[in-house]
Amino acid sequence: MRKTYDVEGMTCGGCANTLRNAVMAEIPQASVTVDLSAAKVTVEPADDGAVQRAVEAAGFTYQGVAEG
Repeated sequence: MRKTYDVEGMTCGGCANTLRNAVMAEIPQASVTVDLSAAKVTVEPADDGAVQRAVEAAGFTYQGVAEG
């Protein structure tokens, strides 16, 4: 299942790469897409706990599953 999460604190492409790498370290088989302008990360297959751990380990603020 694919889910999109809100992330606070990304300011540049480097931040997006850091987040992508952190999520892939937690969920190696995942497809990860980071949308810097929308401050979102989409992960498939999704694992809420693993995504939260990755976001926080990368130094960003996990804001939960995105609405809509």
